[in-house]
Amino acid sequence: MAAAAWSIDRSRAVGITRRLAEICGPPFARLGGAADEVAGEPARWVAVPGTEQAAAEVLRLAAAHDLTVVPRGAGTKIDWGAAPDHVDIMLDTGRLAGISHRPPDAGVAEIGAGTPLRAVQATLERSGLRLALDAPSPGATVGGVLAADESGPLRHRHGSPCEQLVGVRYLAASGELISAGGGAPGLELARLLCGSQGGLGVLVSATLRVQPVPASRAWVTRAVWSPLEVDGLVREVLAARLDPAAVELDLPARANRVRPPLHPDTPEALARARHPSMFRRTVVPAGAGSLTVLLEGGPADVAERADGLCGLLGDEATIDHSAPQWWRRYPFGPGETALRIEVPITDLHAAVYALRDAAGGPVPVRGSAGQGVLHAALPGTLPAERVASIVAGVRAVLLARRGRCVVVAAPPAVRESVDLWGELTSLPRLRAAKEYLDPHQRLAPGRLPGGL
Repeated sequence: MAAAAWSIDRSRAVGITRRLAEICGPPFARLGGAADEVAGEPARWVAVPGTEQAAAEVLRLAAAHDLTVVPRGAGTKIDWGAAPDHVDIMLDTGRLAGISHRPPDAGVAEIGAGTPLRAVQATLERSGLRLALDAPSPGATVGGVLAADESGPLRHRHGSPCEQLVGVRYLAASGELISAGGGAPGLELARLLCGSQGGLGVLVSATLRVQPVPASRAWVTRAVWSPLEVDGLVREVLAARLDPAAVELDLPARANRVRPPLHPDTPEALARARHPSMFRRTVVPAGAGSLTVLLEGGPADVAERADGLCGLLGDEATIDHSAPQWWRRYPFGPGETALRIEVPITDLHAAVYALRDAAGGPVPVRGSAGQGVLHAALPGTLPAERVASIVAGVRAVLLARRGRCVVVAAPPAVRESVDLWGELTSLPRLRAAKEYLDPHQRLAPGRLPGGL
């Protein structure tokens, strides 16, 4: 394992600082500040290389001085997962940005790791194209999305970012620039880097599939009142073969256990419901959750499928041509404990009930009901032992259902005392990959499961 930079003598530290400035340029190399932390672990230096070659030089410098390196994009998920053992150099990829010029019919685009996802989408949209990536983290870079394998609602139809990857260019711990992709072995290696949080290599660019922007989109929403009700509705939606682009669920903690009357009979309520401004608006009754289905395609096709879906979901279903306010947003905020639950959709209701039982009441839950991937939030004020008890209770229920519960982010006390990942069958494969790609433990040591 690389030695901590804190033990470096002053003259050597000055030399490293000077060399980083030579590699990146004086404005782009500095000592770490209060905001330069990785899950609470401070960085000694911050380097912002402007080219792949400069980034490679930073890694070679780190190898020569036995220093650790942790990549950072926009920092939107820098507090996810475990804290690294220590951070000597934070390698900021913000200047490794840009989109390669490819013919519109090529079907792929090569994108610099430091390019903000929203900038990529805005650029591609000028040619009528898009990435089928809609990660919820605002301001996230393409490299950050891939490093966390962060998915949004579109995962339902198009798969995770990892599954849309065609190839990558990355830097090994030694500073060697490697291209992976183009065939089964190369693609397997490229996809292995997804979700590795920079612990297996430093992404410098990625080649991803692109697709035409849909001509029309519609969100069909129905109020829901219980996880069991959601289970039946999701089964009906998927069985109808309406080719949804996403099937998302929002269950706020405030959801009532008793359904209120479906048709308020007060004159004021009836007048409001009939007003032209309310025509097919997505208005969810107070206290209810929402099941929302996204349909994409040609205008006539989307309109036909939306009407068919409304017929399936009943009179409560509404159609809107803009997303609900909660769409592409996590239910958790800074300082809270964020959980990710993955379970077969047939057991989705069991997972939500297990979480409620373990927590002693409703917990805000949101995510892809059509994929069986949900996020939940626990208050940041809960003691670490209480969070551990809740997580253990949920995992016990999910164990027999081939599901898992992961702690995505948490306050320091929780992160240090709770098993973040639980049982992980892929750990031996991950350990072998770490030993092969980073034998000296220089890249984000301790960030991966098992302390890798």
